[in-house]
Amino acid sequence: MLVVAIIVSLEIGFAPIPFQEIISVLGNQIPVLNSQINPNSFSLVNQAIIIDIRLPRILSAVIIGAGLATSGAIFQGVFKNPMADPYVLGVSAGASLGAGVAILYGAGLSFLGFPIVPTTAFICALITVFAVYNVSRMGSRVPEMTLLLSGIAVGIFELAIVTYLQTIAGDKLGPLTFWLIGSLSSTRTTWTGLLSIAPFILVGIFVTYFYSRDLNILTLGEDQAQHLGINLERLKLILLLLGAVLTGAAVAISGLIGFIGLMIPNLTRLIVGPDHRILIPASVFLGATFLVLCDGVTRFLTSPSSPQEVPVGVITAVIGVVFFLFLLRRKKRIDAF
Repeated sequence: MLVVAIIVSLEIGFAPIPFQEIISVLGNQIPVLNSQINPNSFSLVNQAIIIDIRLPRILSAVIIGAGLATSGAIFQGVFKNPMADPYVLGVSAGASLGAGVAILYGAGLSFLGFPIVPTTAFICALITVFAVYNVSRMGSRVPEMTLLLSGIAVGIFELAIVTYLQTIAGDKLGPLTFWLIGSLSSTRTTWTGLLSIAPFILVGIFVTYFYSRDLNILTLGEDQAQHLGINLERLKLILLLLGAVLTGAAVAISGLIGFIGLMIPNLTRLIVGPDHRILIPASVFLGATFLVLCDGVTRFLTSPSSPQEVPVGVITAVIGVVFFLFLLRRKKRIDAF
């Protein structure tokens, strides 16, 4: 599904490019196959469109969708709640605050060679998780309900500051609002942006998979997990940090793309079951496929007469709300039964 979604998405855009030409351009980039590709089978303009504009954007959607879906699976496993998502601990609010400050006061600057906006968003997302974790600590324990409520409180506080920044943004209100909505526009999803987040997300997914057995044990309850020799507090901290890294890296270049972390793990659970050893890799591919398709929809809806692109965050929010209502209705039926 993911491969098909990528190929179909490569065909969507202002410039119509035949499927055969897309295959030729892609094959020309592979050392073993490029000797078999006729250089006259594609134009240099179409090659630039595919390689420099569409491909990094689509691969960014793959990485971001996979990261958000994995973080959703982590938080739902930690809280044992199918309604949890990457934003329950204020991670998204922290990223929003960092990006807002950077857009208003540091646009155009860089930090260690990386653009200041995504870097600040990523750092503030991690700081938020550390703050929420320490606020929730009660001695040597971190109760899940206290952690959840602390995350909501800190998130509301940070979003209040972001709202204030919007009131004083002036001519920077447009860029700030566009970032908050969430988008995969070509100005963000360059090869540089993709390569800056890919290591964090790929390593985060890889490490998360090795904790899939522990996530399975967590679903049995804290007492049972302790009896099985799990260090609960250390495990929670590691998983929360993994979720924060995945979410922070994803939203660092895309902005706030909501509901993927809520929808995809639940949908995957309906298909493959609750075993995290299968759920996590399945969520990775389904999340990547979903965001690639949503981004394709945004580009399909954009016309030359109306060049303003629909942010992908709008598409995921519309679909997410419908899915959220479906989950509520399904849970209501199960409880009634």
